[in-house]
Amino acid sequence: MAIQQADKLLKKHRDLHCAKVLKAIGLQRTGKQDEAFTLAQEVANLEPTDDNSLQALTILYREMHRPELVTKLYEAAVRKVPTSEEYHSHLFMAYARVGEYKKMQQAGMALYKIVPKNPYYFWSVMSLVMQAISAQDEKLSHTMFLPLAERMVEKMVKEEKIEAEAEVQLYFMILERLGKYVEALEVVRGQLGEKLTSELQSRENKCMLLYHQLKHWPECNALSCKLLLKNPDDWQFYLSYFDSLFHLIDQSWTPPEEGDHCTEGEVHCSVSQAISFVEERLAAEEAKESRPLRGPYLARLELIRRLRQRSCSEEQQLGEPLELMFQYFVKFGDKPCCITDLKVFLELLMPDQYVQFINRLTEAVPLGEAGEDDVALPGDTRALQRHLCVAQLGRCLGLQHALDTDGKLALIRELKIHYHHGLQFGKNCLKTELQFSDMYCLMAAHVYVDLWMETGNEQMLWQCLGLLEEGLSHSPSNAQFKLLLLLLFCRLGAFEPVVDLYSMSYSFPSLWASLLLLPSRTSEYIIQAYKYGAFEKIPEFIAFRNRLNNSLHFAQVRTERMLLDLYLEADISSTLEESVKSMSLCPEEDDIPWDNIRDNRDLTVFVSWNPKDRQLNEEHRQRSVEEEALWLKIRSVTLRLVGCLSGLCHPPSVRNSEKTTENGVAAKPSTLQPLLSQMESTLSQAAQFTERHSQYPILGPPSTRLAQALASGSCQCQLSALQLPIHLQELEAAGLDQSAELQAQISNLFKSLTVQLQDTLNKCKGDLLEVKDGRCKAQPSLLENLVYFVETICVVLWVSLVLSGFQEFTSSLQSLLSQALEHIKGQESHLTALKMESLSLEGLSQTEEEGAFTKTVMDKVQSSYLRSLQEIGDLLRKRVDTLKSLKI
Repeated sequence: MAIQQADKLLKKHRDLHCAKVLKAIGLQRTGKQDEAFTLAQEVANLEPTDDNSLQALTILYREMHRPELVTKLYEAAVRKVPTSEEYHSHLFMAYARVGEYKKMQQAGMALYKIVPKNPYYFWSVMSLVMQAISAQDEKLSHTMFLPLAERMVEKMVKEEKIEAEAEVQLYFMILERLGKYVEALEVVRGQLGEKLTSELQSRENKCMLLYHQLKHWPECNALSCKLLLKNPDDWQFYLSYFDSLFHLIDQSWTPPEEGDHCTEGEVHCSVSQAISFVEERLAAEEAKESRPLRGPYLARLELIRRLRQRSCSEEQQLGEPLELMFQYFVKFGDKPCCITDLKVFLELLMPDQYVQFINRLTEAVPLGEAGEDDVALPGDTRALQRHLCVAQLGRCLGLQHALDTDGKLALIRELKIHYHHGLQFGKNCLKTELQFSDMYCLMAAHVYVDLWMETGNEQMLWQCLGLLEEGLSHSPSNAQFKLLLLLLFCRLGAFEPVVDLYSMSYSFPSLWASLLLLPSRTSEYIIQAYKYGAFEKIPEFIAFRNRLNNSLHFAQVRTERMLLDLYLEADISSTLEESVKSMSLCPEEDDIPWDNIRDNRDLTVFVSWNPKDRQLNEEHRQRSVEEEALWLKIRSVTLRLVGCLSGLCHPPSVRNSEKTTENGVAAKPSTLQPLLSQMESTLSQAAQFTERHSQYPILGPPSTRLAQALASGSCQCQLSALQLPIHLQELEAAGLDQSAELQAQISNLFKSLTVQLQDTLNKCKGDLLEVKDGRCKAQPSLLENLVYFVETICVVLWVSLVLSGFQEFTSSLQSLLSQALEHIKGQESHLTALKMESLSLEGLSQTEEEGAFTKTVMDKVQSSYLRSLQEIGDLLRKRVDTLKSLKI
């Protein structure tokens, strides 16, 4: 409709630029990109200066992801209308979108000369700072860009033209990057610092930062004291106070005999002064009639911990940690933050004090009389929170992990009773709110997982899933329930419920799209930061963009998506060559920034109350990154090798032709051979890594598919298949004397490849869901092996297109595919029949309602397996058709 209206308008007014651009926008949005671009360039070449045409072209170029064209548009407009503030401003923002910092600096100064406003001047200054940040040569940044930016700001300072807080913030940023901390301190404490008013204690925070950088510990200590007197609950200043105190003690610093200790006032330089200071803060809190603040009580525990680390006997003056933590629990146990506050200081307890500590806390929890279940229950949410805090601390101390199987089952029963009892307190909660007792449910699920990992009893896993499903029915917005369900369903290889659960842009297409659109989005944030003078945010946006551009996860998602598209479409809906071309895949280039790759995963997203010896440590993190990188390299090289095959694919002409490029293979060994060598090397590294049998905590990073892929034999099988074109090229290049020997070698390679494929298929055999004695056991590795088999078949078929003419081998492939389809058909029948049965839940000690939730998750897993098998079967049938179409 919009295109039709634009056409009508153009019939009356042929030279109406805006109508042409609007038509181009309509064409772009209907998928006719080439026509839209041609029409837009017609208008752009005329260098329009009317605002409507320029704005419409800007919108179009943004949708085309061609921001560089907007700069040319406004460059022309500025040449024609050199005094326009609006066009100069748009030109500056256009440069900002493409990161042309040098041109931004020039555009900012040109704008300032036309309209002498401070913001325009400081746009130019900020552009100099960005040149310094983006410069490859750090020396150049510190000797040219930053000093020039500093001189430009100093000029405004001397002329007393500094007007806004943003300008002072920029001056501070420049001095800080130059390492001129003394000068920066003078700015903050001087007249200019009075403009720093947008944040509470902005000047004090900046002073503290600079004192740390300059190692001015007396000033840091005195300032911390002053700020804590004003706000005794500000934890960051307690940390600064203790850091500076012990630095002064280590330096044996003593205050001067006369005059002030330092510019900030009195300095504490001994442990006795610190103890007195903390006790004074505590006394002030105790004397208050209102509810006390947590800071001073936690500061006392923090001081004990630091004194103990330094083996200082003065720690005893502050009291016994067990008693102090008990007192803290009495005061703040009904707050959800109590567990996170005390968890940090549990290391102060001796192992033989653990049980005593938990018993004392339990005695302080106001519970009612024990009911029929012999479980005493809380009467309100405050008592519930106290009891929950005790349970969480007990798990943190390892007391739950030390229980035997019967003890853990009894614990689960008690936690579930508390969970169901606590639901009454949240009857009026909205669906977006969490239930007060949700953490009981989550903890019970964690204990179930412990039992599953320790005993291998899969019944524990099914009950865990059922309990989480029940929890989610009462708290649909509980992210922890969803995350743990995601983790466990993925462990079972059931991905259908994962898609339903995870609505946070985790599916490959949407995530890939959001990451690809990131540069344009961050550009808009940068522009807004310039407009509103938030200069300190601009480097943060740039760093964030770079961090995501170098994301390990982004590289994985992109690689997997491209491989998936090839497996599903190449030589089915389009040729392999067309598919590779549509992806703009260049096998010769490795576009993954391996040297700058970043692991942006949050590995602490799961709530965990595990003791320290069961928590994720740095070694786990490093091994996980190494494993992820190895798997990415295997997948990336596989993708590039497939891209090479597309260049080798040629419809064969006369067999045994003298022209080597027309006999099924194009002569392109220069890329293929190095990639094969790289794949061999990577697989060797991967094999060495898997021999270490790295295990991560269940709530830590999930393992990649690396170990299972190697165990299935698919990686080696694909490598063998991809080596065949090289051997065929050697055969074609060889003389008659050597050809017979090479032909025999190639024949043996085909036989070996058939054996490897058969071995991979054999590892897929078995029941995905095995039922014995009414109990259900999942074998997700069989489904995973089946996926690897299908991927390998796809690669082998693409190689067969290059090597068309080997009838015996294609017959073997036909047989293997028939076996695979028969196996899939058998599994589908088995699963369908299994869904009709009534699985026994004996021995699970579940209520009827709990059993219903457990059955629900079982059905979800069965349904997911069925769908996976159907999709794999559909793809294999299409590959059978491809095999039949090969010209023999």
